[in-house]
Parts: sequence; C-alpha cells; structure tokens
Amino acid sequence: MTRRGWLLFGSMGVIWGIPYLLIRVSVESVNPATLVFARTFVGALILLPIALGRREVAPVMRRWRPLLAYTLVEIAVPWLLLSAAEQHITSSLSGLLVAAVPLVGIVIVGVGGSGERVGRAQLAGLVAGILGVAAVLGTDLGGLSVASGLEMAAVVVCYASGPQILARHLRSLPGLGVVACSLAACALGYLPATLLSLPAKLPPARALASILALGVVCTALAFVLFFRLIAEVGAVRATVITYVNPAVAVVLGVALLHEPFRLGTALGFALILLGSALATRAVRPRGPRPQLVGTDG
Repeated sequence: MTRRGWLLFGSMGVIWGIPYLLIRVSVESVNPATLVFARTFVGALILLPIALGRREVAPVMRRWRPLLAYTLVEIAVPWLLLSAAEQHITSSLSGLLVAAVPLVGIVIVGVGGSGERVGRAQLAGLVAGILGVAAVLGTDLGGLSVASGLEMAAVVVCYASGPQILARHLRSLPGLGVVACSLAACALGYLPATLLSLPAKLPPARALASILALGVVCTALAFVLFFRLIAEVGAVRATVITYVNPAVAVVLGVALLHEPFRLGTALGFALILLGSALATRAVRPRGPRPQLVGTDG
C-alpha cells in the first residue's frame, strides 16, 4: 500500500474508532432515530453546499437507485441499529462485533464475483486482526441479548455491503456528491420520526457535543476520507479499518476513563497491527504477467 493509502488508513482508523464512545454518550439523552437525523443533518449541512458549488449533485441524482441502496445499507439502517444496540451494550463490545466486517466483505466478494482477489496473506491478516481485537477487548459477551446480537449482526452485514455497492455502481461519480446526497436523503427520511419524538428539554451539553462531533468529524470529514481510501486500496481492504476502531476505543478508555491496560491489550495491539499489514497487502496476479497497456495510476 502506498504512503497515501497508509495515511488515509490510519486517519480513518482513528476517526471511526471514536463514534462508539460518542454514540454511547448520545443515546443516554436522545433516541436512536433522533441521533441518526442529527448526525446526518449536520453532515449534509456541511457537505451539500460544497457539492452544489462543485456541480456534483446533478450527476449523482441521475443514479438515484444505487444511491438510495447505498444510503440505506451504509447509513440509514446500520446507524439506527448500532445506536439502538448501544443503549444496552458497551461501546467496546460494539466495536469488537463490527470487527467482523472484513470477513463478511470477503464472503460478499466471493459470492458476487468481484474483480478483487483475496489471497492467503489477506486471509491470514483478517484472522490475526480478529484475534487481536478479541485479545484487546476480551471475550466477555455479558449484556449481549438476542435482540442486540441481531442488531449488531445486521450492522456488520450492512457495513460490509455498502463499499461493494459504492465500488460497483457509484465509483465513477464524484465522491463528495455521493456522500452529500446520501446524508441529505437519510436526514430527510428520519425527519418525520424526529419531529414526533422531540425531547421535552434540551439534551445536556455532553450529549450535544457528542452529536456535533459525530456530525462534523465522524460523518462529514470521515466519509470524504473513506471514499478516497476505497479508491486507493479497494473496497475489501478499506474495511480493515474496523480492526483499528476497537483499539482506539481502548485507548480512549484508558486515557479518559482510567480503564486498566492489561497484557492482553498489548498483545492485541500487536496482532491488530500485524493483521492490518497483511490484509492490506496487494494481491499479485496469478500466471504470466500480462503486458500493460495503461494504468489508473
């Protein structure tokens, strides 16, 4: 992977490791549907004017069917279910469960016949990453009910499917326009439910700050970087950031909540780094090397 790819990979690993904590704080004061609306509204408020100024909205809206599918699978459904699940389980546990996204992504690639190949090194990296996450967060699944487990399973499938829809049907479109239109459509869809369930009083400052951070940093900025990451390393390898997310959650817990740092945590970090390195390696084509006529750069 290139230096640019590693920079994007590291940035996304950190930025999308923060939401688990912020969601946990937010759902203490607002319901999941309201949280999804607020997050997507803030993100759209930032990105949509920029996309309109660049004239990137019109070409995206002409592909509204795959755009709607992407919006549902990547944003509307998983964000609602993740927020609902975190009303009952810890943010660390939700991060652990989402780490299964790359494995599900490989299954989707295999079944769908995508052009992306996954070699033995990549499979070994995925396994190492899963083991690393387990070592970091432990194997205690206490508090995980059947309902929460099903919600998190649906989140994993959605997160693994979203990049595939993007890569197959929306890749030729301007990324900023795609994410801006997706966020706006999702906010519009959740507006009625939000209006019917407005809280009686303004949420506390901690919840408002968390919601604002979710919208600005973990949504608007994060999606722009994620589109660039997919273009740089591919849809499957881009989802390997889910290995770094739980590690970030642990660091936040140690630094801000004074949680213990055990030997298993240190071992887990090593496995996560190893897994990420292996899983993001480019796969060499089999057989004789074809003569190159051109390259995407």
